[in-house]
Amino acid sequence: MTVREIRVFGDPVLRTKCSPVEQIDDGVRSLIADLVDSVKLPGRAGVAAPQIGVAVRAFSYNIDGDVGYVINPVLTEVRGEPVPTGEGCLSVPGLWHDALRHPWARVEGIDLDGEPVVLEGEGLLAQALQHETDHLDGMLYLSRLAPQDRKTAMREIRESDWF
Repeated sequence: MTVREIRVFGDPVLRTKCSPVEQIDDGVRSLIADLVDSVKLPGRAGVAAPQIGVAVRAFSYNIDGDVGYVINPVLTEVRGEPVPTGEGCLSVPGLWHDALRHPWARVEGIDLDGEPVVLEGEGLLAQALQHETDHLDGMLYLSRLAPQDRKTAMREIRESDWF
């Protein structure tokens, strides 16, 4: 399909709570193909549908070469106290800050056949599951930063050449 352009901070779709996918049709199949193609580029761990301009609950992931997607994902469980974890976001290019994330997470959703999908794990996978489901709730990782780090990040955004 297509590698889609990533929407950046300031685009209203990134602050939109996404709607669930009600029916698997050709449009959803095309969206998933685009999400998977878009996440395969080097340096990408996940791409959520709103990052490519579509406000529905779906994301793709690419963790240690394992590429996939989840439709209607729900973060069903996290374990451990949140810890500062170095994090960036394609929608906030060039910034890297410590976001508070649980060390283990589980997401449940469905695939294109309507079959259940369960992803769970620790480390980068746990971080990506939390980061991508945040996108689907209209939240950027900047909201997970400590107040002083958020202030610094907002200054960096204002000074960036892409904003």
